[in-house]
Amino acid sequence: MIMIVRKIQQQVMSTLNQGLVSIVYGARQVGKTTLAKQIAKNYKKPLYLNCDDPTVVSSLTEKSAIELRSYIGDSDLVIIDEAQRVENIGISIKLIHDTYPEIKLLVTGSSSLDLSNKITEPLTGRSIETILYPLSVEEVSVNPTELTANANIIMVRGGYPGMWKLSAEAAFDRLSNIATNYLYKDAFSPKVIYDQTIINNLLRLLAYQVGNEVNYSELGRKLSINDETVKRYIDLLEKAFIIFRRNQYRRNQRAEIGKLRKIYFTDLGIRNALLNDFKPLELRNDVGALWENFCVIERLKFIQSQNMRVQSFYWRNSDKREVDIIEEEGGVLRAFECKYSPKKQPKPPIDFTRNYPNASFSVISPNNFTESLLSGSQYKLF
Repeated sequence: MIMIVRKIQQQVMSTLNQGLVSIVYGARQVGKTTLAKQIAKNYKKPLYLNCDDPTVVSSLTEKSAIELRSYIGDSDLVIIDEAQRVENIGISIKLIHDTYPEIKLLVTGSSSLDLSNKITEPLTGRSIETILYPLSVEEVSVNPTELTANANIIMVRGGYPGMWKLSAEAAFDRLSNIATNYLYKDAFSPKVIYDQTIINNLLRLLAYQVGNEVNYSELGRKLSINDETVKRYIDLLEKAFIIFRRNQYRRNQRAEIGKLRKIYFTDLGIRNALLNDFKPLELRNDVGALWENFCVIERLKFIQSQNMRVQSFYWRNSDKREVDIIEEEGGVLRAFECKYSPKKQPKPPIDFTRNYPNASFSVISPNNFTESLLSGSQYKLF
C-alpha cells in the first residue's frame, strides 16, 4: 500500500522550522507515530523516544539540562511519543528547548487532558499545538474519482489508518476490539476515576443520538447519574479525541435557544463499533445521521488542513428548525445543510434568512460534497 501523506505534515514541519516545539494530539492508533517517523526522514540524526517505555520515562523525569543532553546526544530532532506518560514533561521539554535551541522537538500525546496540564504552562510562547484526526476522505483518495466511494467506506469503517489495510471483516473485528477493550482506557490518566460501565453506556447513548441535540439532564436520568458527572465524562471523552461538541450559533435572538448542544464522533468506525452495526449504507436506517457526522468531521479536517480561522456551530430555533453547520470566518457567515438523499433542494429556514440575510447557504450531498464541503481556500483539492 502506498504511504499516505497526512495533510498536517507540512504544518508540523513548518512549526519545527520556526524553532518552536510541535505538539501533536490525537487518539491512539490514529497515526501520530507514523507521522513523526515520516518527518524524521528529513533529519540527519533523529531520536525517537517512546514514553510507554518506563526506561524512557525515567530518563526524562526530573533531570537537569546537562543530564537531558547526555541522554539525547547530538540528535537534531527529538520525538517524544505519548509524552503524557511523563510527569512534569513540560519542564523537561522547556529545558531542552531553551538550553539547546538547535534541537527540534516533536511531542505527541493521546490525551489533551494530561498533556496540556503538564506542558502548556512551561511552554507558553514556545509551542504550537495540532490535532491529528483519523484519515480524511482526501487523504485516502488517490484522485478525485475515488472521493465518493471512499466517503461511503469512511461512513461505515471510519478513518483509522490501520483499517485501510484490512478486509472489511477484519477491519470490523479490529474496530470492535478497540471499542470494547481500549478505546479510552489508555488515554485517561491512571489518576482519573471513572466508572467503565457508565462510560460504555454513555458512549452508546451518544452513538444513537448523532445528529440530534444532547441534553445532559436526560442522559443523566438514563444513566442514573447527575448532570455534573455526565458533563465530566463527556469532557474526558472529548479530551481523549473520541467525541467532540458543537454549540448552537446565536446572536441574542429570542427565538433561538442555547442550552443544548450536538455531539459527534471523531471516527464513524468507532461509532458503528459501539453499536455493533457495520451494515452497508443501503441497508441502514441511520444513514442521515452518519452523513451529518461525516460532513461535520470532514469539514473540520479540511479547515485544519487549510489553516482557515473558522468557528463552527449549528443553528436551531424554538420551532426546531435547524441548519447543520454554521461557520463564522472574519465576519463572513456560511451555512451548510447535510442531506444524504435530498428529494428536493432544501431551503434555509425563514427565521435564519431573516436574521442572517447575508449568510451563504449550501446543501451538502454525496453528489456535490467535493465542491461544497472541501472548498473555501485558494488551495486545490489535489
